[in-house]
Amino acid sequence: MKALTSKVSKSLPIGARLKCVDNTGAREVEIISVKGFKGVRRRLATAGVGDMVVISVKKGTADMRREVTTAVVVRQKKEYRRADGLRVKFEDNAAVIITEDGVLKGSEIRGPIAKEAADLWPAIGSAASIIV
Repeated sequence: MKALTSKVSKSLPIGARLKCVDNTGAREVEIISVKGFKGVRRRLATAGVGDMVVISVKKGTADMRREVTTAVVVRQKKEYRRADGLRVKFEDNAAVIITEDGVLKGSEIRGPIAKEAADLWPAIGSAASIIV
């Protein structure tokens, strides 16, 4: 795994709804927990770009709905700063469904993907059409 190129502000708490931007059949997902989150007692776990989260599919095809799986956050509305001073923010919060070992469930990703997510997850970087 590569080192982080920026300190991403974690702005998506448990319960946040994200757009699913791959072709698995899910359209909207909700964060249930954040993998690897070390926090303070009674504080909601939060995720940012590049984090692996456990999600529940809320809207989508009949066979995908109510499925609990893992995903990676690829876009967030909250602005974050890169090491070179550039500030990055997106129009929406979005995630891509992925397996535990880092393999994409879908075959294509719609829209731009943050460079931080593409660097951490090579499968996402290779399937992305636009990396910002």
